[in-house]
Amino acid sequence: MTLELFNYPYSVYGRIVRIVLDEKKLSYDVREINPFAADMPESYRAIHPFARVPALRHDEFTLYETSAITAYLDERFEPPSLQPATSDERGRMRQIIAIADNYAYIPLVRQVFAHRVFRPAFGETADEAEVRGGLDAAPRILRALDDLVTADAYATGPIFSLADAHLGAMMDYFTMAQEGAEMLTRYPNLNGWWARIKSRPSLLLTRP
Repeated sequence: MTLELFNYPYSVYGRIVRIVLDEKKLSYDVREINPFAADMPESYRAIHPFARVPALRHDEFTLYETSAITAYLDERFEPPSLQPATSDERGRMRQIIAIADNYAYIPLVRQVFAHRVFRPAFGETADEAEVRGGLDAAPRILRALDDLVTADAYATGPIFSLADAHLGAMMDYFTMAQEGAEMLTRYPNLNGWWARIKSRPSLLLTRP
């Protein structure tokens, strides 16, 4: 059995998959792909027609799109299960993942993290308007998540789920910015959840 992850080291979505791989205790090989490269190999375009990361190859089976990959890994391989037992909790898990994808990713990661943390670290120019735009959009997102996460150990209940992996990777990047870390403290449920999981080994081991 061979698992290959096609990934870019700083991709938040690639990191989500790596968190799940670590939680499932799965061994895998990494094939580094730069989605920003002008000379994207045609062999990779055959795997991912949109030339993004991550993608996963399991023997002869290939899959792209993060949520599809993480659900596949959880269902295909041995426990621990990363999906809750009840339909209500599974519904909440999928809702939190969708909020992260549809509303949180651009302001928290593409705007705040990329322009406050990532670009300066590589000597690139940051756009303060992008940072401000992300910070302006963040409260609505954080408030919605604050209303949804449980006071239990993890986002949807007593087990670490795909929602924790998905949201945890994004929240880690957001809170690398001082403004993000300070803003999160205004949302007690979400801040408490983050305090409980931020030192989890799978999150620490996958930090770029």
